[in-house]
Amino acid sequence: MDITAVWNDLVDWVTSGRMWATFGMSVVRIALILLIGRVVELVIFKSIDRMMIEREMKQTQHTRRVLTVGKLLKNVSSYLIYFVGALLILAEFNVNLAPLLAGAGVLSLAIGFGAQSLVKDIITGFFIILEDQFAVGDVVQTGQFKGTVEMIGLRTTRIKSWTGELHIIPNGMINEVTNFSMNNSLAVVDVAIAYEEDVERALNIMKQTVATAGNHLDNTVSTPEVLGIQMLGPSQVTLRVIVECLPNTQVAVSRELNALIKKAFDDNHIDIPYPRMVTYQRSEKGGVRDGA
Repeated sequence: MDITAVWNDLVDWVTSGRMWATFGMSVVRIALILLIGRVVELVIFKSIDRMMIEREMKQTQHTRRVLTVGKLLKNVSSYLIYFVGALLILAEFNVNLAPLLAGAGVLSLAIGFGAQSLVKDIITGFFIILEDQFAVGDVVQTGQFKGTVEMIGLRTTRIKSWTGELHIIPNGMINEVTNFSMNNSLAVVDVAIAYEEDVERALNIMKQTVATAGNHLDNTVSTPEVLGIQMLGPSQVTLRVIVECLPNTQVAVSRELNALIKKAFDDNHIDIPYPRMVTYQRSEKGGVRDGA
């Protein structure tokens, strides 16, 4: 190989006006690609911010979740813009993109098959956050797990039961969720009295008791209402009281109402029922003699 000839070819190529014109056009196109990518990114970011502001105004108690969704959408948008921009820039250097795209497709397919559960968990977690299905601090039940949500991630959700166990659940396993913290709850209190008691008198005492205590009960949003006789049992008459209360507070409100009604019944000498048995004794002449 003649070194002098190689050097002369290199000098001719460097000093060629066509080469510099082609290089200049490539630089201009690359700059335009970067500029357009940046403009598209800013437009998308502004649209995401506007959408998140609207959601934040509607859901003031879930501001952190709205911010998380906004960051996720911005990151995904940036990655897509960078990927497309990189492909366009490589095309300016006459890089054949077909093998590159084919290799990326095979690689992504292999990763998808190898990590199907991971991809499912991430996609489900994203939609849990995006659709506002539940928030940190909500009391939820999914499958056999019930408790307070401690953390919501893209891959797992942590639920702490009332007895202290912490359940770490992959998001892909969350198919159905019952949220007990979205709306007000209803406390239902059933009180049983004996058949010998005056039902009307018992109902009046209950009405007076709940009316007096209605304004002093914690976590209630309405005055307790005495519905009346709920059921006639074998040895008792069941009376029912209901009251609307704050989300997930119906157990505490029911306990407080039970204590108030029990005290009122004790003060007015209204007995609660107790198990009874009536027996019949047949006489020698075939008659029936009853006894207890």
